[in-house]
Amino acid sequence: MAILATTGITLPKNIAKGMFSKALEGSAVAALSGAEPQEFGEVTHMTLTGRPRAELVGEGVAKSPTNATFGTKVVTPHKFQLTMRFNQEVKWADDAYQLGVLSTLASEGGLALSRALDLGVFHGINPLAGTAAASIVVGDRIGTTTNSVEITTGTLTTPDLVIEQAAGLVIADGYIPNGIAFDPTYAWTTATSRYSDGRKKYPELGFGSNISSFEGLNAYSSSTVSGLPEASANSNIKAIVGQWDLLRWGVQVNVPVEVIEFGDPDGLGDLKRQNQLALRLEVVYGWGVMDLDGFATVKDAVANS
Repeated sequence: MAILATTGITLPKNIAKGMFSKALEGSAVAALSGAEPQEFGEVTHMTLTGRPRAELVGEGVAKSPTNATFGTKVVTPHKFQLTMRFNQEVKWADDAYQLGVLSTLASEGGLALSRALDLGVFHGINPLAGTAAASIVVGDRIGTTTNSVEITTGTLTTPDLVIEQAAGLVIADGYIPNGIAFDPTYAWTTATSRYSDGRKKYPELGFGSNISSFEGLNAYSSSTVSGLPEASANSNIKAIVGQWDLLRWGVQVNVPVEVIEFGDPDGLGDLKRQNQLALRLEVVYGWGVMDLDGFATVKDAVANS
């Protein structure tokens, strides 16, 4: 039986596993903040908004109430989809050729879904439109944190000092930076920065393309940090420093690939009339940022002017 059956398909296990791994490996969010199992729908987390203080109690002295206060943070689901059209003749090909089509879908779809997660978490945009999505609230967009350092002239042109100041903003708000997401251009700038005598400051970073750590922080490089090329406007963000366990995210639903043979699933016309079929891949992510103060951005001030 051909792999592309008329009733729909589920990817063979080796491809499905590769697809999910690709989505994780291609994401700065996944690299710096581990996913957690989630049920479908909104998930409420308890947050500690006021830390309790212990009381020294003397002998025979009455105990006072503890002053801890609690709040809640909702992890909201967001669904992303890809719909790809193929000539109907693909269905008539042998299994090996159809498997190649699925491999391509798995690779490209996995990369697109990994970028979708980052673009939503960092900038709150719909990757296809490139504009802000109303369904993603500002509090769940890390790039909107008010902790920000601009790359200017003088000492703040040196990446290590700029990043140091960004980390200081996070620390001043009571959090501990444990990771940094780089835009590839800034990862390269950091990796190739030199002392006055020409020696590289960070020779272990190479050219910054496969950066995994920086100054004791976990590190990852992805163009999703700036949002380009998907974003319709440049965010000017070059790096994000933060305590990444403040981001709670996970895959709520991972929908198998669906074969669509009838109708107009994407607005490009009737499939039968155009002798086409469509393959659709969907995933539902859930995420919530516990506190934006736990993150700081490094921005290019030149582009802001």
